[in-house]
Amino acid sequence: MSLLSLVTFLYYKCLFSFLRIFSCLDVVSLCRCAQVSRGWNVLALDGSNWQRIDLFEFQKDVEGPVIENLSRRCGGFLRQLSLRGCQSIADGSMKTLAQLCSNVDDLNLNDCKKITDSTCQSLSKHCPKLQRLDLASCSSVTDQSLKALADGCPSLTHINVSWCDQISENGVEALAHGCPKLRSFISKGCLQVNDKSVSCLAQFCPALEVVNLHGCLHITDEAVQQLAEHCPRLHYLCLSGCSHLTDTSLIVLAQQCHFLSTLEVAGCSQFTDAGFQALARSCRLLEKMDLEECVLITDTTLIHLAMGCPRLENLSLSHCELITDEGIRHLGTSPCAAENLTVLELDNCPLITDASLEHLISCHNLQRIELYDCQLITRAGIRRLRNHLPNIRVHAYFAPVTPPPTAGGSRQRYCRCCAIL
Repeated sequence: MSLLSLVTFLYYKCLFSFLRIFSCLDVVSLCRCAQVSRGWNVLALDGSNWQRIDLFEFQKDVEGPVIENLSRRCGGFLRQLSLRGCQSIADGSMKTLAQLCSNVDDLNLNDCKKITDSTCQSLSKHCPKLQRLDLASCSSVTDQSLKALADGCPSLTHINVSWCDQISENGVEALAHGCPKLRSFISKGCLQVNDKSVSCLAQFCPALEVVNLHGCLHITDEAVQQLAEHCPRLHYLCLSGCSHLTDTSLIVLAQQCHFLSTLEVAGCSQFTDAGFQALARSCRLLEKMDLEECVLITDTTLIHLAMGCPRLENLSLSHCELITDEGIRHLGTSPCAAENLTVLELDNCPLITDASLEHLISCHNLQRIELYDCQLITRAGIRRLRNHLPNIRVHAYFAPVTPPPTAGGSRQRYCRCCAIL
């Protein structure tokens, strides 16, 4: 090998090594490297190093020209871009991005307030490989966006339209027809998403695994029945705030959705012990349950969860005012208690006493317990719990002791401040 050939070989080997190193760096590190020298500037700003970009830390400074310059530099290399919180970004710069970075497959526009349907139309036209799109809190987005995505982004698997209050059944139905590979649909606070929307999703997107309908107030048992019947892979379901639901929903989930691992049903005030009994018997993979304000449930629910859900890690029973020490006793001696239970929320459970804390001593992995407004819990009870579980975080408060009256007999003001543990 000639000297020239050897030098050329070593040059390209070093160049390749530098590129490999730079490809592992984050945005801040790349920008710092670009300031070292002219050579490093060229290498650090090479488009191949900018495949995954998260600009959340710079959200206040990111404006349209930044995105346009970034698009020109990255080109077809860009795969993943997060502009979460970049509220200065508008449709014009997103159009440039879509045109120049047509291989992008993961785009986060959460809280980009200036984004409208025009951006989704650009994505539909130029980004057929798009798989993940977060439009949460993009309040100007309407059904037209979902229709555009349905036409041009058939590979879409994850979409978040939470708090996009102009989204309705028309847009969701179009999305369901055009994006049959959808695995995750999140629409928190979308008041116009109804049974018809969810039924269409269930029928045309059978691969759905994650569905979040938090605060979709018009959802009824019909929607849950359709999800259970058509989406057997469902493992995460949030129905919090859907107050029209009854035990029928829990029973059909128990019959069809055996892979369910997370169920959030806070505020579903019509659920009873009967529904959770059916669920506990069939859904043994449950790891997280939010039952806050399921006001009709009693210790019976805890008894069945203790027997049927050995993987339970996170359980919220806040404002379940019929729960007593007996239910916590069953939970504390259950298969999940010794190994898996890490979070237990018992805020506003007025019948809970220090005896419940004694029952939880065997929960060796318990990391956090919430006890706000549990008026029968004492400081002494919490101290005993901490003696056995020294690393546990206990969130509770106690009203300060009222000072004794003064000699003058004048009325004292009662301090209602809280002592936070």
